Amino acid sequence: MILKTKNFGEIEIDEENIIHFPEGILGFEEEKQFVIIKDEDEQNPFQWLQSVQNPELAFVIINPFFVFPDYDIVLSKSVQEKLKIEDEKDVAVYSIVVVPEDIEKMTVNLLGPIVININKKLGKQVILDDDRYTTKHYIFKQRSQDRSV
Repeated sequence: MILKTKNFGEIEIDEENIIHFPEGILGFEEEKQFVIIKDEDEQNPFQWLQSVQNPELAFVIINPFFVFPDYDIVLSKSVQEKLKIEDEKDVAVYSIVVVPEDIEKMTVNLLGPIVININKKLGKQVILDDDRYTTKHYIFKQRSQDRSV
């Protein structure tokens, strides 16, 4: 299938890789289908969550454990049921990244992770009830602190 995107032009995707978000993503509830576009550079931890319907809509995402190794989330029973999660190995977790003009101020949303059942191709943005996390954690501040320890 050919997918039109703002950032990558026309790309070919396998329809089997389409992830269904029955509830959409916060603020984009009408968008129900996305694909993950990986960067060709294996060293780059950032990926794209691209809407299948809207070429203009794509989120920069990252595995939150890459930046915050101690990140810890608990999925409620209802989330596990909605995503048909049977095993922890079925789950991929991503966080949406905000990339401002000043790249040093890049933030990641740890309060609202994107949780995907990679086998069933079901996704959901989960809002955590955990005061350790916010929608804006600085990525570079955290990475430099990790290196100085």
